Formats: sequence, C-alpha cells, structure tokens
Amino acid sequence: MPRTPSDIGPAATEFLTERHLGTLVTLRSDGTPHSVAVGFTWDADAQLARVITFEGSQKVRNTERGGYAAVTNVDGPRWLTLEGPARVSRDPERVREAEERYARRYRQPKPNPRRVVIEIEVTRVLGSASLFE
Repeated sequence: MPRTPSDIGPAATEFLTERHLGTLVTLRSDGTPHSVAVGFTWDADAQLARVITFEGSQKVRNTERGGYAAVTNVDGPRWLTLEGPARVSRDPERVREAEERYARRYRQPKPNPRRVVIEIEVTRVLGSASLFE
C-alpha cells in the first residue's frame, strides 16, 4: 500500500540513517529502467531524498529527461522505497548541503568539481510493514 512522507515514523527514519547503500531507478530514453547502486540521504523536513553524482552521468541525463525517480534502501527483510518528481541541481549551496548530509550518513565524499545533486521530492513511500508499525 503506497504511503506518503508523513507516514515515515521513528523506525523508518532510523532505517534511513543507517549506513546502507540504496538503488536509484530512473528511466532511459527508451523507457527501460536504469538501476544503479548509490548512497543517498533523507531530509524529512524538506521531504527530499538526495543523491550526489557528477555532471553528465546517466543518472543525471535520465533525471533531466524523465523528471521522476525512485530510491530504495534494503537490509535483509527490511526495505523502503522513496519516489517522486526528481530534478538535478547545480546550485553550489544545494550541492554543499547534499555533500554534508552524505558525509554524515556515509563518509566525506572526495572533492569533485563536476558534482551535482539529484533531488527527489518524495510523494510516495513503500516499504516493509515493520518500518511503519
């Protein structure tokens, strides 16, 4: 059953701060899914999932063309998918914030002058029932 960001409670929030890689899905120009392992962060206040990447990547091209994405966090039987309209930001402040959040969840990213951030405005949440109890 699809849920919204307001359904993300303490258990799901904790899961989204644990150090797990996720899977980002965007659509290629032919409509087929492009799925790639990523680190991502969840910003409950802004209801944004953020993925740092680099200019020109397939993720960026797909996001700019398709404007929608989903990112999934999995750990054994627990899983959570955040999806919604997506955009690429090149704004230095938005990129810096995404890097800082990434550093808190994973590790400090290496400097990359081509860095951009994919921001998913989460409108739908799916996941393990245990994360919503």
